[in-house]
This record gives sequence, C-alpha cells and structure tokens, in this order.
Amino acid sequence: MNVSVFRIKSEESISYLSEDMDPDMAFCAALRKRGIMMHVSNEQDLGHLVNPDNFDVSRKHPDIYQVMDNKIEWESRYLSPEYAENFAEGRKHAMPCPDVYWFPIMSPRFCSEWIEVMENFGQWSDGSNQDNRLEGGYEAVPTRDIHMKQVGLDIQWLYILKEYVRPLQEMVFIGYYHNPPVSLMNFVVRYKPNEQPSLRPHHDSSTYTINIALNTPNVDFEGGGCNFIRYNCSVKDTKLGWMLMHPGRLTHFHEGLRVTKGTRYIMISFVDP
Repeated sequence: MNVSVFRIKSEESISYLSEDMDPDMAFCAALRKRGIMMHVSNEQDLGHLVNPDNFDVSRKHPDIYQVMDNKIEWESRYLSPEYAENFAEGRKHAMPCPDVYWFPIMSPRFCSEWIEVMENFGQWSDGSNQDNRLEGGYEAVPTRDIHMKQVGLDIQWLYILKEYVRPLQEMVFIGYYHNPPVSLMNFVVRYKPNEQPSLRPHHDSSTYTINIALNTPNVDFEGGGCNFIRYNCSVKDTKLGWMLMHPGRLTHFHEGLRVTKGTRYIMISFVDP
C-alpha cells in the first residue's frame, strides 16, 4: 500500500465528520470510500482475562503458584527483569568456574516469597541419611530441606524448568536436548551455623544441576557458597535471583561452604538424573 494514503487531507475526512464522530473514525470512513483496505497489527498485550479457577487463597502467597494458570502476571512478578537479556545476540554468559554458568532468572519478590512459603510450611528435614520422602528411604548426601511436593509446587516447578531453565541450558550445553526436563529432586536447602552450616564434597545425581540464590551474602548471611574441588574454584559472591548451572556427575565434584552467620537459602534441582 502506498504510504500516501495515510496523508489524506482533512477535507475528505471532514465530510464524514459529524459532531459526535471521532476524527479517527472519519479517517477510516474516508479510506473505505476510496476502497482502501486497512490492516492493523498489535503485538503488545493491552488486556487479557485472568483465570481464577485454581487460585487457592488458603496457601501462603497463592500468586506464586499461578505460573501455568496466569503466566503473564506470573512472569511480570517473578521473572527477573534481566531474564530476557540472557538471549541477547552476542551476549557472553558469565562463567565463574569452568563449565559453571550464571544467569539472572528470578526476581527479588520470587526469592522472598519462595522462602516464606517454605518457612510457613516449616517441616524441614532433619539432615540425616534416613529420608522417607525418597524411594528407598535413604539420602547419601543429606541437607536440611523441603521438597516441592511437600508444598504443592512440584508441577509448577517442573513447568518452570521447562519454560525458563531449559532454554538457558540449550544455549550453553550445546548439543544436549531433553524436553521436557526430568527432575525428581527439587528442593530448598537451608544452611544455618547451629543447624547444618555446610555440605560435604559430593557429586550430584544429575546430568546438570541448577542452584538459585534466594537471599544475599553479607546481608542475610555470612560465609557460604559452592566450591568446585577439581577446579579449585569457588562461587561465594552469589547474586539474589541468579542461577548457577553446572554438570552433575563425573566432572563437578563440589561442596557447600560453611555459613558462619545468619541463614542461607538456595533452590536446587537435579535435572535429568
């Protein structure tokens, strides 16, 4: 269509313009008279319906459960404002240790509410090897934790892995593709000096592991971090809402460094065991 059609002077439009007609409507009427087709495209969401069917007000922070039912609202509240920047052309992804990648993924609101959901539930494991939540009832490298199934977030978390974690994994671990990701171990770990301050060296039972910092070092706690022993490389200055992603078996033997003050919270998934 010739751009000149949008320069139609007001004379013809005015002929359609009554006292109660909008000038834009008059412009459209003038185009119709000329037989000019108009096509309008809008790529911005200006309005949508909210699905209330599964909104459970009995839960602590029910909005955080809505990732599948009300995705637009959930993303605006809980995804990091920097998340989309992960996919910018030419972006160099942070790699604080060999094959350990670092991404902004969750907002501060997500982190604070995720912690509050866990603390409201309150049934942290005792950190022993006996764990009835697991098939076989035994945990080789136990932590003080709460599983997503315990707080009704298991389906939602698997969706988060599929929608927001998997695309990041495919960018950095090139050639590995598994859709949807499978994860049987999804849990929040709590480290406290007088409870469980650290975690002994171990391999994860995963193809890759993600570790999201839910609070801030030197503000909410002191010490802590992850030490990758084979590479003599530690990540201590974790960032709120940022996710570490690293291979699980074989190469990345690691330990949780000692928390000396306060409480440290992290969200862990062992993906594709």
